This record gives sequence, C-alpha cells and structure tokens, in this order.
Amino acid sequence: MSDINRREALGTLGKLGLGAAALGLGGSALAVPAKNIDGDVLNFALNLEYLEAAFYAAAVGRLAEVRAIGGSAPIALPANLPASGMQFKDSNIQAYVNSIADDEIAHVKFLYGALGKGAVARPLLDLSSAFDAAGQAASGGAIKGFNPYANELFFLHGAFIFEDVGVTAYNGAATLLTNPAYLQAAAGILAAEAYHAGSIRTFLLQKKDVVAAAGLTVEQIVNAISALRAKVGGGKDKGLTENGKPVLMPDDANGGAFARTTREVLNIVYLAPNANKGGFFPQGLNGAIK
Repeated sequence: MSDINRREALGTLGKLGLGAAALGLGGSALAVPAKNIDGDVLNFALNLEYLEAAFYAAAVGRLAEVRAIGGSAPIALPANLPASGMQFKDSNIQAYVNSIADDEIAHVKFLYGALGKGAVARPLLDLSSAFDAAGQAASGGAIKGFNPYANELFFLHGAFIFEDVGVTAYNGAATLLTNPAYLQAAAGILAAEAYHAGSIRTFLLQKKDVVAAAGLTVEQIVNAISALRAKVGGGKDKGLTENGKPVLMPDDANGGAFARTTREVLNIVYLAPNANKGGFFPQGLNGAIK
C-alpha cells in the first residue's frame, strides 16, 4: 500500500468511536481484537511517541519541534540542560541520536496528522525526576540523581529504558488493530523502533565493562534496568548479556520480540504496577487507554 493510501486510511481514525479499549489493558497480548478500537490503540502509541520524541529532541536541541505538536503541556527537563542540547564527545553517537530524533519526531507528526481531530494532546512529560526514580529503583538506591543528559554514556542508559519498551508495545498492540492499513503503519514504526533499540544495545555492549556509576559497570546497570522492567512488565525482558553472551534484542523462545499488553507497558512508564499515572507521565497518558 502506498504512503498516500495509508495516510488516507489512517485519516479515518478520527471518525472511529471510542469503544472497548479497556480490553487491551489486561490478559494476553494475543487476545482477539475488539471492534473499533484502532483509534484508541494508535493514540496509545502517540502518547509513547511524544515521550520518545521529547527525550531525543531535548538531547540535540530540537525540543521546539516536539513542543509545536499536540498542545502546550509542560515537558520537565533537568535544570542544567541547555536549549541547544547536551554535549557529545563521540560524533558517531551524536549522529545516531540525531537520526533517531528525526524518526521519533516523524512518528509523532505522522500519527498526530493521521488521527486528525481524534488525536490526543501531548500529556505532561517528565524527563527529569522520573529518571532519578528509575535509576534508584534499578540500582537499589545506589544511583541517585540520574540524569541521562549528563554525558553520552548516561544518555545511552536512558535510551535503553525506552527503546525495548517501544518494540514490545507495538508488537503487543498489533493484535488489537482491526484495519490492515493501520496494522501496516504500526508495523513500519515497530521496525524503526527495533533498529533504534538494536543500535542502542550495540553502543552499550561496546562499553559493557566501563564503570558508569556507583561502582557499577554498564553491563550491571543495564541488566538491572532490564530486571526492573521485567518485574513490572510481565517478565518479558532481557538484559545486555545472558549467560555471558551479548543480547541484541529481548526475544522469546521463537526468536521474536516479546509482545507486551498495554497494562504491562503502563506499569513500566508509570514506574509502578497497576498505577494510572506517575513516572514519565505524572498525570497519566491522554486517551482511552491510560
């Protein structure tokens, strides 16, 4: 299907009624999709894309592009992050972050434009204290004041928190969609998120033995983040290494990416099981699935 036809199909989303979206909040990720919840599912994805786009855009001084979409809700940032973004020493990492920012901003523009009047506004986002809370939770309190924008290595850790979640979220949402055109569009974004996640894991693997914070190596911290996500996200996760071997993706026994339900994704981004707000979304997501 051409991009034009896909956009035309997605443009009808605003006309869809908000139905039984709550069916996507629990149970198996392979549940039979409910009728007419496509708009709800893609709005759920849009919330997550707002967060990822803001995270990457802030790093490269492009946050204004995100703030221009979806309303005026605040985006909380570390106090010492300049508007021009963080300082990079490795030009390869900087280039990758800019490229991922391009994609994430494009995802927001695409979903927001395709949903039309049915698109949810950008919710309040926290890219400051939520990272501190996540760092403390993953390290048992050893790492305090974690700021992903402090240096490149910390940024890669922050990116790791998000990237695998995006892949598993899109994979889980696939069976909730009823329209093939919507499924194809979501599959395209899932593929992009998978490339991003693999790139971040590769950079981290190259530095796995570096002591990053509180006497902990990159490998130890990333594996701890993975364990925390698994604890609240249905056990569906893998760290940077497993049995001493590198792990490029969080895959199941069939070699495919894990699929998380929307409830499992919410547990991770809210930093608490069964919460309806908190963490990176202090006031919760916008839309029917939140």
